[in-house]
Amino acid sequence: MIRLYCIGLSILPSPHMKALVYKSTGSWYITKTGTGKIYNARIKGIFKIDAITSTNPVAVGDEVEIESESDQDDTAIITHIYERKNYVARSSPHHKMQHHIIASNIDQSILFATLKEPKTSQGFIDRFLVASEAYHVPPVLVFNKADLYRKKEMEKFEQWKEMYEAVHYKVFLTCAESGDGLDAIMDILKNKLTLLSGHSGVGKSTFLNMIIPELKIRTKEVSGWSGKGVHTTTFAEMFDLPFEGKVIDTPGIREFGVIDISKQELSHYFPEMRALINDCQFNNCLHINEPGCAVKSAVEKNDISIDRYISYCNILESINEKFY
Repeated sequence: MIRLYCIGLSILPSPHMKALVYKSTGSWYITKTGTGKIYNARIKGIFKIDAITSTNPVAVGDEVEIESESDQDDTAIITHIYERKNYVARSSPHHKMQHHIIASNIDQSILFATLKEPKTSQGFIDRFLVASEAYHVPPVLVFNKADLYRKKEMEKFEQWKEMYEAVHYKVFLTCAESGDGLDAIMDILKNKLTLLSGHSGVGKSTFLNMIIPELKIRTKEVSGWSGKGVHTTTFAEMFDLPFEGKVIDTPGIREFGVIDISKQELSHYFPEMRALINDCQFNNCLHINEPGCAVKSAVEKNDISIDRYISYCNILESINEKFY
């Protein structure tokens, strides 16, 4: 099939426009053109994307080509999806062996975590970091609700901050309610498309209301989960920031499924392990019981955090359970 790519606007007939997908609501997509006009768009019935195994062919953040259905109407047809530079996905709620694309064309991803009300586990954080590494999306960790932290929580924060900064991740402490620490976050949002993630109740909505006051997002804590932790709402939405930049808000998520990653690949997504992989005696070393393992040696010497190594082992075990 020969496809026409938009190299210059003069190439395409006037009904064709390039647009950005801001929200997906199932079969309809809210799109915005370069001139700021919003269209409710849908896919042609026969529209397919080659080599896409996800349950949703179009995702928030996609650049698409649309064709207006009528001069007097704000509806359009999506006729083409431009190649993605990256995307973030999770296991599909309905098709376990497929994935659902959360968002695409992302410059960075921020995980909002909390050490109290609710408490974010290190396992969840490390799964987020592995997913970010796997999808080539630079991650940032923001520990919110600092106003609730006492000595115990502050000691834990300092411990985790040292651990994650040692492997070159950015770590911030904020209080979205009061605005403390938000200036630093807004600085890293400028001129970028950022995916926001985190459990329900960690303060993402409060944060968005602070930086985009006109949104007035409800901040009631609703888990939105049922059964074995499958999210019942999959809609993500993109917002324009008052300064140059965009953010994609995702539904509160209980668990990051590590998908499409084999046992042998997992250590490649731990930067501190990746640097030592070639020093292991065996090239297929899983860093568990093998002799001559450079990673285990580094753990014994405290060159690799024991807590990060335990996370690695837990994730590795979950991959075993899923695929073998």
